[in-house]
Formats: sequence, C-alpha cells, structure tokens
Amino acid sequence: MPGLPYRGRVPDIVLSTGSFYPNTELGFRMAAEHGYDGVEVMVTHDRKSQSIEDVRELMTRYEMPVRAIHVPCLVVTQHVWGWNPDGKLRRSYDMATAVGADVVVVHPPFRWQREYADGFLALVRELDSQPDGPSVAVENMYTVAALGRRHDPYLCNDDPSYAAFDSLTLDTSHVAAARQDLLEQYHRMAGRIRHLHLSDSTSSRGDEHLPPGQGTLPLRDLADTLVADGFDGQVVLEVAIGRLPDGVRTATAGECRDWAAEAFGTVTRR
Repeated sequence: MPGLPYRGRVPDIVLSTGSFYPNTELGFRMAAEHGYDGVEVMVTHDRKSQSIEDVRELMTRYEMPVRAIHVPCLVVTQHVWGWNPDGKLRRSYDMATAVGADVVVVHPPFRWQREYADGFLALVRELDSQPDGPSVAVENMYTVAALGRRHDPYLCNDDPSYAAFDSLTLDTSHVAAARQDLLEQYHRMAGRIRHLHLSDSTSSRGDEHLPPGQGTLPLRDLADTLVADGFDGQVVLEVAIGRLPDGVRTATAGECRDWAAEAFGTVTRR
C-alpha cells in the first residue's frame, strides 16, 4: 500500500508463470520443485490462469501460494477477459484479493487506449488505497523499434520515474530495452518500488528476459543496493525459459532461484 514502510525482512523469491508462457501450470510445478516462496500468475489465454477457481486448484495441488497477479495487458493478451482494460484491471484486483496475493502488476496504457489512459491514474490510486488490499504496482516500460525508427507505445514513458504512482514494479529487462542505466533508474523510483521483475539483458536485442548472469546488467549491484535500502518486497524471476528443452528449462529455473536467494540473502528451503 502507498506509504508503507519496509518491514525489515528478506524479500520473498517468486517465480512468474510468464517465464513459461503460456503454460501456467508448469510455472507452479517449477516453483514447487525448486523451493520458490510463491508464484506470480500472469493472466494469459491459458484458461488455468483466468479464473479464481482454477488458480486456487493449482495452489492446492502444488502447495504454492500466489503472491502477485499480472493483468492481461500484453499485446498478445489484449483479448483476454474482453477488450475493456479498466475491467481487466479491476478483475485482476479481485482475483488477487480472492487468492491472497499481495500485488497486482499492471502496465501503463498503450497510447491508443485514450479513454483508459484518461482515467488510469485515478483508477490505480482508487484500488491501491483500499485498506488491507493488494498494492497496484505500475510497471516501467520501454520504446520499441519498427521500420528503422523508435516508437513510444506506452503512456508514462516520458516520465522515467513514473512519479505519479505510489506503487511501482521495476522490471530490469525493460530498463535495458529502454536503453536506461539500471541503477540510475532504481534511484529515480526508489522508495516506491513494491515489486521487482528480475531478469538479465545484453541491452542490444530489446526486451530479452534472460536468466541472471547471462547478460550484462549490473544485477548484483542492484541486489546489494536493494538489500542495503531494506527492500522486502517480492523478487520475481520473470525469465524467458519456457521454450528451452525440458532438462535445461528445469535446471535453469533452479539456478535462477539460487542466484536470487544468494544475492538477496534469503535462506534456502531445500
């Protein structure tokens, strides 16, 4: 919630089901096998991600809590839950509340979503200020290249600090895709970051979401800074490993968890 102080404990290490897009159940299984503290459910066209009942069934089957819900706001999920982005944010908030998640992750509106954009700040503040409800953490985005030019499809990209919002998700790969300095971006957003999407990038191929250590981002320096600043939100591994061969994918999911647990001082549960 806005203005809450850090609680003075090590952050939870969470696995995003988006790492295995679109296979939601595989995300739960990998999180359970490798001792993650929970999952972030990315709502997609996979029906197992779309209903409270299905998500609860996965929570029970894998004995794995849901720590965050990601609104279906990707370009490829624009049709999920209908075409009303306002309604999708509210429905994600309701799902998070029902399954006990702490955070709702939402992207800022696309610039062509003019009506949604006009009311976005008010809607986020309305939901984010609910007593005992989940935080609504707006995620930093980036420009994209097309036909030899860079385009800015998102609202808020002209404000790298996202100063209007009280709760933020810092996505490290998005910082790289935006050609920004990761530590400078962190300091612009510091004090309002409730959620971290952790992945690596070479900063040369757009939004890569590589496992930590496979790119060039100063992720260790970021982790040290977050720990020194008392960050105790959720460290979410959102890495593009879903299409790797089974054995490599499984090993990588464990290696990501081990990297984050060591970097953020979390005691392993194995």
